[in-house]
Amino acid sequence: MSNTTIDAVDLGSFEFECGETIPNLRVAYETYGEFDGDNAILICHALTGSSHVTNRRDPEKKVRLPETGGQARAWWSDVVGAGKAIDTNKYFVVCPNLPGSCYGTTGPASTNPETGEPYGTDFPPVTVTDWTRAQRKVLDELGVGRLHAVVGGSVGGMNVLDWLKQYPDDVHRAVPIATAARLDPQCIAMDAVARRSITSDPNWKGGDYYDGQPPKKGLALARQLGHIMYLSKASMEQRFGRRAAGREAERELFETDRGADYFPYRDVESYLDYNAQKFVQRFDANSYLYLTRAMDNYDLASGYESNREALAAFSGEVLIMSFTGDWHFTVEQAADVADGIRETDAEVAHHVIESEHGHDAFLVEPENVGPPVEDFLADGTDGRSVIDTKEIERKEKQSIPPVHSSLF
Repeated sequence: MSNTTIDAVDLGSFEFECGETIPNLRVAYETYGEFDGDNAILICHALTGSSHVTNRRDPEKKVRLPETGGQARAWWSDVVGAGKAIDTNKYFVVCPNLPGSCYGTTGPASTNPETGEPYGTDFPPVTVTDWTRAQRKVLDELGVGRLHAVVGGSVGGMNVLDWLKQYPDDVHRAVPIATAARLDPQCIAMDAVARRSITSDPNWKGGDYYDGQPPKKGLALARQLGHIMYLSKASMEQRFGRRAAGREAERELFETDRGADYFPYRDVESYLDYNAQKFVQRFDANSYLYLTRAMDNYDLASGYESNREALAAFSGEVLIMSFTGDWHFTVEQAADVADGIRETDAEVAHHVIESEHGHDAFLVEPENVGPPVEDFLADGTDGRSVIDTKEIERKEKQSIPPVHSSLF
């Protein structure tokens, strides 16, 4: 992959939406491809993702370049890269890490220059709009004005929608995937329990744990709740069923009662424990608190009477993608956003994918996600594989022959 950049930029003093200011916001980012003036695509990562959106290889030596920030693997390599749906031979791809995260961008674990200690919970509350404004500043530093497209999934999709609200003239095309205008009460409730699992861990210490043991058990439980939200009933049945697993990883983080030895340690438990164990090694508990609150708080219509009014100034094209097995961000929530856009001057297609993978589908089904994204980036809503379910419904209604009144 040519012209890959792994860097960070100091944006100087930054005032957050809450009104608080920090002396310097440093944002880590990666870029791929060459900028030609109008081919820039901004990628907005999901909750615990990073700027490491795709694999990096030195094109001359054909070796992988060093990873960043503890992120074990690129999170969207099947969609972004040379010759892939978001083709880095064609587009200049930029992916910044979110403020409040822990992968090179200033967040709770960063040093507060005024105290010489980690910010901890003294870090200002962060919102999705703060992410959008920081990304705009990063693009300014890179010399990027109007974006060919902004693309993102999950809370990254909320970030995409916020771009259309905050900077409508700066975006030609947008692809919000597996997302919604706002989170529903059930998901907010589960996020609240996840945060309480962190703050109830004795090692959390009000967020001042950086000189000792971090709240691993609380963060592990929070992540396990997240994984349950990201999977569907069907995908869990297919992957795990009620099968028993080995007991090797069971007590690495959690103690069990004596009676547990009588019952099987199941595959699904092993999956949750393994992923929790890996997660606590790479992510900061305070960042998890901050980023989930930003997601829970976001409401596209905030300050307006409706989604339509919030997006009224945007006149480009939008491809909304949703998945039938996703109960975290549902097809109905995506349709609500699409209906709001249809009432504006923008062109929109709501592309629904039949899937049993749940919320993770946008990450694990590149064969279904890639083609419509690729065609939309090239040809907008007229792209060959872009299917608008609303248009299908309209044509189906037109094809039904009228019932003659003489039949009654």
